[in-house]
Amino acid sequence: MRSIPGIGYLLVALMVVFAAFGSGFATVANGLNIGVQSSVLLLLALPMTLVIMSEGLDLSMGAVVSLAGVVLATLLMNGRSLPSASAAAIGVGAAFGLANGVLVVGLGIPPFVATLGTLGIAQGLALVATGGQSVVGVGDALPALYESRPLGVPFSIVIAVAAFFVFRFTFRQTRFGGYVAAIGGNRESLVLAGVNANRYHVGIYVLAGVMAGVAALLLTGRMSSGHPTAAIGMEFDAIAAVIVGGTSFERGKGSLGGTVIGVVTIGVLKNGLNVLEVPSSLQVASIGVLTIVALVIESVLQPAARRLWRSA
Repeated sequence: MRSIPGIGYLLVALMVVFAAFGSGFATVANGLNIGVQSSVLLLLALPMTLVIMSEGLDLSMGAVVSLAGVVLATLLMNGRSLPSASAAAIGVGAAFGLANGVLVVGLGIPPFVATLGTLGIAQGLALVATGGQSVVGVGDALPALYESRPLGVPFSIVIAVAAFFVFRFTFRQTRFGGYVAAIGGNRESLVLAGVNANRYHVGIYVLAGVMAGVAALLLTGRMSSGHPTAAIGMEFDAIAAVIVGGTSFERGKGSLGGTVIGVVTIGVLKNGLNVLEVPSSLQVASIGVLTIVALVIESVLQPAARRLWRSA
């Protein structure tokens, strides 16, 4: 019980309910569909975990994904190769990540304020560049890559799983991972040890920007176009997945595994509500309800159950 976040119990409950009442929910095809739908969110939630562990926040992620997708689609429409267009999209993400890091770490601007500002800049640039319209005519290379199935697994799921293991290795086996936890939990110890904490702190935001660029690749491939508002709001889903997965805004405590459970739960919830034909307006509210219920389980019900178990 101790190692399972509250969202884990909710995930099981949701799967049982949707399987019982939703025709076609409990199938392999729908399971893969949930994985595909959740892949972009996972690419954002993994770096968001590190950002929140460092007592930060990145509200610009969704807008940066949209802008990077517009850049990617525009370059492909103009005949650029997929590798060069993808590099440009990732570069856009990295640039915004660097800007966030400099504003938060270098200038000491609160993360909420700094990333809210860069959100507005990214969204404005995307709207100006496109006139609010989708960028179509991206060619065949990107859609074909997105629709590919290495070893029978959808490409987007392969990328998401690979990203998780890279983050997991980095977090557990490298200095950078240890420094992330220390930046949020005990920054002074890093400084006293002679570590340039600011450099690594900025690096967390740059990594988040890079992953936003990678997410833009998948989202643009899924839509076969770039749209200036395609990913607006995804940053809030990413934050929700991280928080219900057990990562704290204080003391540098976090769990990448918990984040994965949070992402999958949000994916299951959205998919199940679609299967049950619940209106989209209620689906948006459901994420907030999910977050509150998961936190109540984590902070109230689980501790009470542990006390009862010990006293039994």
